[in-house]
Amino acid sequence: MATSKTAKVLIIGGAIAVVLFLVAVIGIALIVRSVNQPTVARNSVLLLNVSGSLPDYTPDDAFARAVGFAQPQSFTGLLTQLRKAKVDTRISGVLLDISFPGIGWGRADELRDAIADFRTSGKPVYAYMEIGTNKEYYIATAADKIFLPPSGDIYVNGFAAEAMFYKGSLDKLGIETDVIQIGPKYKNAPDQYTKKEMGDGQKEVINALLDEYYGRFTNAIAESRKKSVADVKALVDDAPYNARQAQELGLIDAAYYREEVYHDLKTRLGYGETEDLRVTRSGQYKEIPSDSLGLNNGERVAVIFASGAINVGRSSEGPLGGEMVGSDTIVQAVNDAAADKSIKAIVLRVDSPGGSALASDLMWYALENAKAKKPVVVSMGDVAASGGYYIACNANKIVAQPSTITGSIGMFMGKPVVKGLYDWLGVTNQYTTRGKNSGIFKETEHWTPEERAKMQQMADNVYFGNFVPKVAQGRGKTDEEVNTLGQGRVWTGTQAKGNGLIDEFGGLERAIQIAKELAQLPADKDVKRVVFPEPRPFFETIFDDSESAELTADRKAQKALVESLPEDARRVLRFGKLFDQMKRGEAMLLMPFELQIK
Repeated sequence: MATSKTAKVLIIGGAIAVVLFLVAVIGIALIVRSVNQPTVARNSVLLLNVSGSLPDYTPDDAFARAVGFAQPQSFTGLLTQLRKAKVDTRISGVLLDISFPGIGWGRADELRDAIADFRTSGKPVYAYMEIGTNKEYYIATAADKIFLPPSGDIYVNGFAAEAMFYKGSLDKLGIETDVIQIGPKYKNAPDQYTKKEMGDGQKEVINALLDEYYGRFTNAIAESRKKSVADVKALVDDAPYNARQAQELGLIDAAYYREEVYHDLKTRLGYGETEDLRVTRSGQYKEIPSDSLGLNNGERVAVIFASGAINVGRSSEGPLGGEMVGSDTIVQAVNDAAADKSIKAIVLRVDSPGGSALASDLMWYALENAKAKKPVVVSMGDVAASGGYYIACNANKIVAQPSTITGSIGMFMGKPVVKGLYDWLGVTNQYTTRGKNSGIFKETEHWTPEERAKMQQMADNVYFGNFVPKVAQGRGKTDEEVNTLGQGRVWTGTQAKGNGLIDEFGGLERAIQIAKELAQLPADKDVKRVVFPEPRPFFETIFDDSESAELTADRKAQKALVESLPEDARRVLRFGKLFDQMKRGEAMLLMPFELQIK
């Protein structure tokens, strides 16, 4: 039916009204933003909140900020704040408000390095915690002074690594697993479903990790608090402590309320008795452009973030899987950065326990091609293991922290066998097949010897035909040497450096410095860090009507349900999703255990 003239006029008029309204909103927001540009007072203190989930990177959209949409603080954003404050003559000191940041030990080391770099400016750094556990206190020891409120506590009572096993639960449900592992001693990811306790390989690796972390922890405290390592270990054995005890033992400088910490800073910075401490909060300081302070300008270096488990398709974030590194997203970003002649080098930031072997190989190939055009440097975060190491291994240089978990060169594949569950539920099923191996992914049957032999061939090809040779090529080793370091074995950054799996210690800034050197850029000049893929504009995310952009009521309900579950239950669901992928035939390059060290 034809649209009437009146209806057409109304539609066109309505569209024009919407456009004018949006233009007005944008204009008002930009005017408000320009009028309310933050000012930083002389001799002020930057208050940095070291808390929350702290994802490695989140895009910073000026328009979203202007119209009042909150954006989460990222870890790299936190490091940028310290870089700016170091050279900003208006900032005279930093107060770290530390409250259970969602980072691992690798990034804790990176943050300590950034604090130490800031302190070379001669400006003081104070750390304040209301409650601190090992990680919070470890970060705080990089500061000049540490404070707790009089009612606060610190739990620096050593390290514990937890490993969970679900075979007992699966036995009750009548579910078995059929698994092929390359590196059966160390590639322990399937052990959660096939065993009820740690094997010798897992015990060996976890004890080595704990030794490394405990040694770094106690040495850092000893150096910071001017104590012997033996005395620190004795203090750890007698922990936890309340604030008064911690002060008496020299673990903190004073049991002060926040206002008293402000007064101490005023004295340190030469304030008059009646003056208020001038505080610049991180949310305000974020709006001070780096280039206004002489930073983040010059030649362009691409920074690509690969954070989360690896999968085929687009990068995403969901209630079960969390952050996902999609091969399509990373391949496109690498190809675009390689083709852009204004980009002088590529830095790939990896924080991933691995995942799909196929997706890992697709990203490896894109990086190999990019390396032929310009330098590629990898910066490892908390973890770059298995598939995360696969995509890193062919870089010109690899940089990691001593506490970064890396290696795990191995693979596994398998399927759940649910016949017992079906029998218990009274469910029957019947297969009709064509082809000798057409039932290879039957959910109710174990592999036959012939099927297992075929799957072993597939697994051998992934490990011996792809993973090992590519690591050998990238690291200048023989296949035999890589296989010796592989078999699923997990290494700390310290061990990885000794074994030639990484090149240097450091974080993202050190990786950028190396990229500058390899690209023969002036050492005394900064570079402009350009994130690939380019973040989607805020407007685009609002008006994107694609299925991937919609958060339907069902997805919201699913997200709320998953988030209401205990973390251990969420872990079970995540690994259930993993086995769902494997029954399609996907080989997995995944860390052998989900490590929780507290």
